[in-house]
Amino acid sequence: MTNQESLFLSQGEHQLHLRHIWQKKGGTPIFMLHGAIENGLIFYTKKGKGLACYLAEQGFDVYVADLRGRGESTPRIDEHAVHGQFEAITEDIPLFINYIFKVTQQKINLVAHSWGGVLLASTLARFPIITQRVRSKTCFGTKRMVTVKSLEKMFKVNIVWNNLAPKLAKKKGFLDAKKHGIGSDNETAQSLADSVAWVKKSDWHDTTDGFDYSQAAKSVDWPPTWHFTGSKDKVLGHASDVNIFIQESNPKAKFTLLSKSSGNMQNYDHINILTHPNANVDHYPQLVKWLKSH
Repeated sequence: MTNQESLFLSQGEHQLHLRHIWQKKGGTPIFMLHGAIENGLIFYTKKGKGLACYLAEQGFDVYVADLRGRGESTPRIDEHAVHGQFEAITEDIPLFINYIFKVTQQKINLVAHSWGGVLLASTLARFPIITQRVRSKTCFGTKRMVTVKSLEKMFKVNIVWNNLAPKLAKKKGFLDAKKHGIGSDNETAQSLADSVAWVKKSDWHDTTDGFDYSQAAKSVDWPPTWHFTGSKDKVLGHASDVNIFIQESNPKAKFTLLSKSSGNMQNYDHINILTHPNANVDHYPQLVKWLKSH
C-alpha cells in the first residue's frame, strides 16, 4: 500500500497543492501535471489507484500537482480569478519542479496528461536551465493545435471549446466546467482564452508577452521524451496532432500509438489511457522500464 500526503506551496495569495505518493523513501522523483478542465486526480485516487500510485509501487517518489485554483489548491477558481497560462508556465510549474528538486536532491521525471504537456514544454522552452533538473518527460494525449477534421472535432472544439465555453466564462466570470459537465475542474476566463488561441492553427507564441516558444524550443537540450496516445483518441489527442506538437517542440521524441492492432489490450481514448484497469498490465510496465533506463 502506498503512502500519501498533501503538501502546500505558497505562491502569492495562492496555496498550490502537491500530492506526495510513495512506498519507500529515496526513490527517483516523478512530477505529474494535469491538463485543462481537470486536476491531479486524473493520476491517482486516495484509495491507491491510478498511474501515480502504480509508479509509487514500483519504487518512484511521486508528486502530483494541482495548478492554482484547481483540485485542492486554494483559493478555488471563481469570478475573481484572473490568472492564465502565463502564471502556470512562468511561476507555478517552475515552483513545483524546483521544490521537488530541493527536497529530493535528484533529477526529476516529468509526466503530463493532455494540455499539461504543452504547459511543461513551454516552461522548459522558456527556462532551459530547468532541464538540468529533469531526467525525462512523458506525455499522454498531448497536442497543442487541433487540426484534424471531423464532426466530433467540430462539436467538441469549434462549437463547445472555442465558442460556447468563452461565452459561459464571460457570463459567469470563469468557466464552470464541472457544473456544465464538460470537465472535472474549472478554468479561469484567461486560461480558457489562452488555450483557445493555441488550439486553433496558430504560432506557439505567448498570448501575454509574445514570447516565441517555437523558436526557443529549437535550442533546448530536451530530456529523453516519450509521447503516448490512444487510437480511440480522435480529437483531443489525435495521433497526427500529437506528432505536429512533437515536431514543433522536440522532434527526437519517441511516439507510441496504443491500439489493439499494435498488440495492446485496448483502443484507448483521451481519458482511459490513464484510468483503464488494463493500463497497469498493458503500457504502464513499458513506461516503468523506460523510466528506470534513465
